[in-house]
Amino acid sequence: MAASLSGKIVQNVFVSNCYQLSGMDCFAPYMRNSLPSPVIGKLAWTGKSSMQLRALFEPRNDFIIHRNLHCNASASATAVPYVDRSDFLRLQNGSDIRGVAVDGVEGEPVNLTEPVAEAIGAAFAAWLVEKKKADASQHLRVSIGHDSRISAKLLQNAISRGLAGAGLEVVQYGLASTPAMYNSTLTKDEAFLCPADGSIMITASHLPFNRNGFKFFTNAGGLGKTDIKDILERAIDLYNQFTTESLTNSEKKASLVTKRVDYMTVYTSDLVKAVRKAAGNVEKPLDGFHIVVDAGNGAGGFFAAKVLEPLGAKTSGSQFLEPDGLFPNHIPNPEDKTAMKAITQAVLDNKADLGIIFDTDVDRSAAVDSTGREFNRNRLIALMAAIVLEEHPGTTIVTDSVTSDGLTTFIEKKLGGKHHRFKRGYKNVIDEGIRLNSIGEESHLAIETSGHGALKENHWLDDGAYLMVKILNKLASARASGASGGSKVVTDLIEGLQEPAFAVELRLKINQNHPDLKGGSFREYGEAVLKHLENLIGSDPNLQKAPVNYEGVRVSGYGGWFLLRLSLHDPVLPLNIEAQSNGDAVKLGHAVLAAVKDFAGLEVSALSKFVGAS
Repeated sequence: MAASLSGKIVQNVFVSNCYQLSGMDCFAPYMRNSLPSPVIGKLAWTGKSSMQLRALFEPRNDFIIHRNLHCNASASATAVPYVDRSDFLRLQNGSDIRGVAVDGVEGEPVNLTEPVAEAIGAAFAAWLVEKKKADASQHLRVSIGHDSRISAKLLQNAISRGLAGAGLEVVQYGLASTPAMYNSTLTKDEAFLCPADGSIMITASHLPFNRNGFKFFTNAGGLGKTDIKDILERAIDLYNQFTTESLTNSEKKASLVTKRVDYMTVYTSDLVKAVRKAAGNVEKPLDGFHIVVDAGNGAGGFFAAKVLEPLGAKTSGSQFLEPDGLFPNHIPNPEDKTAMKAITQAVLDNKADLGIIFDTDVDRSAAVDSTGREFNRNRLIALMAAIVLEEHPGTTIVTDSVTSDGLTTFIEKKLGGKHHRFKRGYKNVIDEGIRLNSIGEESHLAIETSGHGALKENHWLDDGAYLMVKILNKLASARASGASGGSKVVTDLIEGLQEPAFAVELRLKINQNHPDLKGGSFREYGEAVLKHLENLIGSDPNLQKAPVNYEGVRVSGYGGWFLLRLSLHDPVLPLNIEAQSNGDAVKLGHAVLAAVKDFAGLEVSALSKFVGAS
């Protein structure tokens, strides 16, 4: 066995008996108690129950594992496996870092390893010290939280070592929400070691169990794309400088400077106070309401017991509140049809007044009224716009690009506000809301159809729990004023919203290896497709380009509209079509197909099938 290990990279293997093996002495400096990371092959994975898999990731003091290293390497050799620079940079996903943290899915090798996470932690520390202009006498503090993913604790400990090795104080919150992590940079309460100078949330939102990643915050908000690239560039260099001595030292430092705090107590208390204040400081303003919560086994289970129940609400029938990183019931995603069906059924089965559903890390949410009517996507935006415009008449509502024409009419004609339709990407939408205010155009809400919604009053933080608090405020204030009728007061707010009879999204993939790209990037090719479509639209009297548009090509016609745009990250051109009938939607689809069919590098089978089969 020792011979088979000689000179090879050993990664995440059980070595509880390694001291008995010859040739293993070089592992000794790196041994530490931690969570065992199972080697799960594509066949072995399907043969294990979710209970067995969860057990593999429970803290076990009887297992000892080691970091990645070359077993027979000389003292001067690298202490970690080689990672290409481009592989590091590919971890960037817009303003987040995301990668594969758990083996077990065919074709998805692990690229977010513990050493990589440690390097990213050290890089964030260097970035933060530079941004805060901290000198040697200042001890900056970083808070770390995570959602329910099975790789969360391994990555939390790894990133803690990176931060501690760089000389920063580390505060671990354990299971937490993304909004709470940002709030920790604003809270002023030394009893909870706040405020944090920086904050890290370990999450991959609604992606599958094997993925994970990081979101970063300071008191100025979430980090942007440029910041993330900067951090990854620093991480590459730091990773390549790791030595056995530096890795050992960072572990020792982490054991000395890492503290643990239950910050979610502070965060949930603030949410409860907000609802009580809206109801005139009534202790239990939701007394008599029956509200069910679906957390999808993510981090949002706290909302039932820590927010709703202290406010007097009945929460029986709430489901999937227990954190389970294998997500055995449904994807924690308010846009997912199965997830929305689950919370809708829970509302109806329990005859509840309201249903609330969160994504994995609680920065997105949606609701369901007592009749089973869903409030997500355009309806959620319409509802939040109605609430905000009552408080701030005439304000601008910023949304992403795929919102409906009916929503624009509702916001501007019914509510008296202004609809500013911008680009996809929650950070783009939020940053645009901030920018408009900076140039004198008042905006109090920036919200995406995905469920990311941020309010000016809440520091422009996309907080799914806070969005639901705004809805609870309406229920509580209506009850305080003597009104009754359960969630009807909320449902009535979107009366008059015109909704399409037919809506579809198709994804036209760009084949990056196709000769038609002529060696260029998929982004250049996609832009060429959009330019060609734009030119052709001008010659069709039945179609009209949107007079104001910030992304892709948006066109109205045949009683509906379509938007063809380039994906933010992937070689894909998503096509959204909405119309008042299936036939009208097909006419719009034909217009797009006629313009793009000659681009051989574009996979148009989905569009052809839609047009032909409809």
